[in-house]
Amino acid sequence: MGTTFLRAGRLCANISVAGGTARGRGGAEVALFLRPAEREEDRPPQPGSQRRRTRRRAGRARGGDWSCAGGGWAPASRPGHRRLLTRIPASLPPRPRAKMAADGLHENETLASLKSEAESLKGKLEEERAKLHDVELHQVAERVEALGQFVMKTRRTLKGHGNKVLCMDWCKDKRRLVSSSQDGKVIVWDSFTTNKEHAVTMPCTWVMACAYAPSGCAIACGGLDNKCSVYPLTFDKNENMAAKKKSVAMHTNYLSACSFTNSDMQILTASGDGTCALWDVESGQLLQSFHGHGADVLCLDLAPSETGNTFVSGGCDKKAMVWDMRSGQCVQAFETHESDINSVRYYPSGDAFASGSDDATCRLYDLRADREVAIYSKESIIFGASSVDFSLSGRLLFAGYNDYTINVWDVLKGSRVSILFGHENRVSTLRVSPDGTAFCSGSWDHTLRVWA
Repeated sequence: MGTTFLRAGRLCANISVAGGTARGRGGAEVALFLRPAEREEDRPPQPGSQRRRTRRRAGRARGGDWSCAGGGWAPASRPGHRRLLTRIPASLPPRPRAKMAADGLHENETLASLKSEAESLKGKLEEERAKLHDVELHQVAERVEALGQFVMKTRRTLKGHGNKVLCMDWCKDKRRLVSSSQDGKVIVWDSFTTNKEHAVTMPCTWVMACAYAPSGCAIACGGLDNKCSVYPLTFDKNENMAAKKKSVAMHTNYLSACSFTNSDMQILTASGDGTCALWDVESGQLLQSFHGHGADVLCLDLAPSETGNTFVSGGCDKKAMVWDMRSGQCVQAFETHESDINSVRYYPSGDAFASGSDDATCRLYDLRADREVAIYSKESIIFGASSVDFSLSGRLLFAGYNDYTINVWDVLKGSRVSILFGHENRVSTLRVSPDGTAFCSGSWDHTLRVWA
């Protein structure tokens, strides 16, 4: 049909043309009339000022018709176009108003009353949970034999960071480990010889998260730069690792924790922006985001089962939340701590998890019973727990505290079986090796210690 122009002034932006009719913003149809373009002298006089007629003649002199579109005159794309005239209704129907959240409130309902109702429902759920709470874990464990003599010592001390050690992770080969520090350095260590194998200087200080890839061929780290960066590892210790850096994840606040899934191709991150996220390492694409925490997320841990699609996170809102990685939904939530949750770790079977908090307690949550089953605390412990991890059997719980000590708890009986001294400042991170023969702790005293 050739090029057509809609002569509708400012209304043309709100009209879509289809099959000879136009539909306005409110859905009203507008009739369209087409006629061949005439020469200027054959055209009937059009309404408008002398200025418009002058502009039309000037446009014709430059070799093109003029058309009114968007409220002003403009030259057509080529001479001989077909001109489109419209009959516009005097007024278009008003655009429907967006439905507000307050529209759903019934009479005499207020936000305060709804909050009160939510709290009462929460209380009823707790009552129903309590009905199933027939026995305590330590009562069931009375028949279990007590642990014998327990001796662990510092076997290696890793020195090289210039400031507080904030995070560490073991490689699956049970020998190497990676650590990150406030000085902006990320170091890969040989825990047998205490040698440094690789070192990376990050573009920011406070590198609060680091993780080893399952294959042992890459590490991930991040912190105040709001990013999670992946560095491939090679046998050439002199190679510039920074040149091969790949930025995978981007949050709107600091990165607090990261962990590879069961492959090198996906990574989970937690952030101070209150969210967790699952990313594709190769493309950097966001695969799933997890919203539900009301404050900074400080820690996360992936379920140990190889087919597991869940992880647990903890944060400054005092909540521990279990997430389904496929749907992005929170499937269980626990809110019994009285302060920030600094660390969470799954029980080796995957049926429970432990948490460490600034309220100076560690707690055990059973996912099948959907409740807290044990609290590990003593009146003499007044400093927060910064990091927790289970022994390979699950019988022991190691917890690092802000009073420079590491407490070892009997998970079943709830009693403390040992206190480990050695660090000269608060213990910030603690991880048991993959084979369970040792564990490594990192501290604000700038060192890491391997205990066995």
